[in-house]
Amino acid sequence: MYETSDIRKGLKIELDGEPYTIVDFQFVKPGKGNAFTRTKIRNLINQSVLDRTFKTGEKITPADTEEREMQFLYNDGSFHFMDNQNYEQISLDSDVVGDYENYLTENMEIQVSFYKSRPIGLTLPNFVNLAVTETAPGEKGNTVTGATKPATLSTGYSVNVPLFINEGDMLKIDTRSGEYVERVKA
Repeated sequence: MYETSDIRKGLKIELDGEPYTIVDFQFVKPGKGNAFTRTKIRNLINQSVLDRTFKTGEKITPADTEEREMQFLYNDGSFHFMDNQNYEQISLDSDVVGDYENYLTENMEIQVSFYKSRPIGLTLPNFVNLAVTETAPGEKGNTVTGATKPATLSTGYSVNVPLFINEGDMLKIDTRSGEYVERVKA
């Protein structure tokens, strides 16, 4: 059991039979009355965010979550992953994978979160390298600072890139924001 003094960002707790993670917290000691901790918590299953207040000394149940290192194999409508420890394969629906499908490439190593032996989400590396499959050619003389053009990547994801990017270039993409970071050497 956790105490309110254990609350920190990223702590996984269970409330009303559902797993949550602490997104933000603030300890409050009013002039009168007892101290409390005000938190923002995110449901790990449906991603909804709640505000919750815990009184000092209140007991909090830890969530029964587990992180496993897995390898992305392929997508055939379902996303198939293999556990690196026991080679067991699982398939996840697109509602569990979410927007991360834009960054998944074959053989990519990721973390899969399980709650009571049920997969509930993915954790990808902060940056991935993806190839540009389609983009308009850069135009000479178009030198406006910060000008961008759309580019389609090898996963089908479309991102805005600087004008000097060409088809076949490898790009570093931030998986947290979905934005172009830099061109990398292949």
